[in-house]
Amino acid sequence: MVSVIPSGPNPSGIPTLDIDPFEESFLEDPYPVHARLRDLAPVAWLPRYGVTAIARYEEVRKVLRDWQTFSSARGVGLADLAHQARFRLPSLLLEADPPAHDRARRVMNKALSNTVIERLRERFLAVAVALVTDLLARGECDGIADIAEAYPLQVFPDAIGMKREGRHNLLPYGDMVFNSFGPENQRFRDSAPRAETAFPWVKEQALRENLTADGFGMIVYHCVDAGELSEEDGGVLVRAMLTAGVDTTVNAIGAALYCLCRWPDQWNQLRSHPDLARGAFEEAVRLESPVQTFFRTTTRPCTVSDHELPAGQKVLMFLAAANRDPRRWQNPDDYDITRATGGHLGFGFGIHACVGQLLARLEGEAVLRALALRVSRIEVAGPPVRRYNNTLRGLSSLPLRLHSG
Repeated sequence: MVSVIPSGPNPSGIPTLDIDPFEESFLEDPYPVHARLRDLAPVAWLPRYGVTAIARYEEVRKVLRDWQTFSSARGVGLADLAHQARFRLPSLLLEADPPAHDRARRVMNKALSNTVIERLRERFLAVAVALVTDLLARGECDGIADIAEAYPLQVFPDAIGMKREGRHNLLPYGDMVFNSFGPENQRFRDSAPRAETAFPWVKEQALRENLTADGFGMIVYHCVDAGELSEEDGGVLVRAMLTAGVDTTVNAIGAALYCLCRWPDQWNQLRSHPDLARGAFEEAVRLESPVQTFFRTTTRPCTVSDHELPAGQKVLMFLAAANRDPRRWQNPDDYDITRATGGHLGFGFGIHACVGQLLARLEGEAVLRALALRVSRIEVAGPPVRRYNNTLRGLSSLPLRLHSG
């Protein structure tokens, strides 16, 4: 990985805000700066990295929708793949535009279709109930290690058809990949050694011979056999599942747990109406936005809210800021599990929207429903500890006390 070179001078007339959205103080509490960005202008210039920033809901949504103008093929991170080398191959889904993107997307839509996911519902809930029952016997647990990490690391690789050994490698692997979407800062450099053994392990697990016949990883290889993509690309797509399918869900479940502790009235509402589990998870994704940012690159001169951008301009989309934009949401900083969250950008939008969002929703819903069915009260039992990542927002520890009911 190489150091990022600012993509150019400030486009004429764009207001400037000299912030570093990758420094620890920003990542600890990004929301005040998000508000400054939204209030400053529809488009802002960040001179530290030479990029254009967009934080309002409507503008972010328009960028996500217009893949012809705002390309993913030059990287969804800070580095411009047209000019800068990378330590990894670009994603066939996140970092490709049509027509190349469409072939991979069609295959993934088959592997992760609603029909396939719904077959997992009963088993996912049973695993969640068993997990919660065990934790209730202990009384206290860590909401991240014992729930938000433990649950996806069990059900998600099982659903893909992976072996049980070595699944812990998925966490440092995903942490490094999402760090790589930011600058080559110390955070990225620190994550690299932890992922050294994970990279070859993940590549190996994605091979056809290491997958069970009944997992949806093998559905990808059925598409290979049908001539829809190459064997090599099949392995790359299964690796893409492993990249995006754990860390984001871990952080989303952790966010939901933390929200339910901080808003006890919402926990009581969930306890009374377990069918609100899906809404409780969805609202946590909106409020906390596990994926905070992504980039695009302009393919041609264009205009965003009367501000002109040149071709080749990196555009930083603050998904988390858009998800709390008061122009779109009423009381956006409140956690309301009955909120109509349709249209939130926590899973992206447009052709590059998260292909695994149905699976993530099922996992989150199952965990929160199991808690609502078995736990009378949930409370924070110690100081939460934040996990810093250049792209993701989440916790590394959340001490909890669970009361049976």
